[in-house]
Amino acid sequence: MPDNTARAAAGRMELVYETFGASDAPPLLLIAGLAAQLLAWDERFCTQLADNGFRVIRFDNRDIGQSTHLHDAGVPDIMGLHRGERCTTPYTLVDMADDTVGLLDALGLQSAHVVGMSMGGMIAQQLAISHPHRTASLTSIMSCPSQSAGQARAKAQRVLLLPAAADPETAAERALQVYQMIGSPGYPLDEHRIADIARRSFIRDNDPGGVARQYAAILASPDRSAGLSTLTVPTLVLHGGDDPVVRVDGGLATANLIPRSRLVVFPGMGHDLPQELWPQLVDEIVAHARSAPHRRRDRQPGHPTSLGGSNPSGTASYPRHLSGEGLGNRRYAWHDRERDQRTH
Repeated sequence: MPDNTARAAAGRMELVYETFGASDAPPLLLIAGLAAQLLAWDERFCTQLADNGFRVIRFDNRDIGQSTHLHDAGVPDIMGLHRGERCTTPYTLVDMADDTVGLLDALGLQSAHVVGMSMGGMIAQQLAISHPHRTASLTSIMSCPSQSAGQARAKAQRVLLLPAAADPETAAERALQVYQMIGSPGYPLDEHRIADIARRSFIRDNDPGGVARQYAAILASPDRSAGLSTLTVPTLVLHGGDDPVVRVDGGLATANLIPRSRLVVFPGMGHDLPQELWPQLVDEIVAHARSAPHRRRDRQPGHPTSLGGSNPSGTASYPRHLSGEGLGNRRYAWHDRERDQRTH
């Protein structure tokens, strides 16, 4: 597969990125999660978004893939951070959000529709808080506002701490072991795709220390709840109803904090984006971005029912495993898997 990536100076970092779609289309920026390179956003998923009239940008965060790695910062004490001890961390999610703004600057973009998954969702939230004028819209996928919301199940937490791979084949085996635990129980596990991405990612870069620094950034970052509660950025929250890494109450907490946001939950979806759900996920992201108020994009040189808003009306559908009490006045969409399969 040809390498169509490019490099951009983003502050002190150099970020590697790739674009899909017309250069003059509204930009839609995809932010990947912990230990995930730009490859985590499948080329076909990116193309589907671009085919809907967007300039799609995926990139490697700092300390992953082919972007800048902070090797001199050492490896943080992850277990100490878990215990609440004071430990030195080289950066936080605030810095990673600033990297993203640096990428927009380098590309000459005043703003973009921002989509983040998992840790990428946390970065996207922080970007909207710190730089709301650069965020045309926010889509937060399988993420949460703080460490206290959506806490991982013990088995999922353990599988994420498996020893690092030593070569492409063990990377593929490790990835399969991880996604057998954290993937979507309602959909087939695409073992070929998972193994292929793991092998390609290992060949592009293998830096367990960088992953540890990213993880430390999550643990060391402050609660975003107060900032999210003041957002005016149009926000969509997407979450898997069976996510064991960031449980669904993490998405619920995010949506309850952000005024006029929409929450959509997909039953059977875990901590991944199963290909069977791509049409629905793309539809949600595209419809949300198109509905956002127009903002200037260029920087001068130098299928559920629409349920959202602070004044709900109509009847909401609640998942079996969620209490309606926790939703407050939040209107809520719950994808009907059988209906989606009939209509796509």
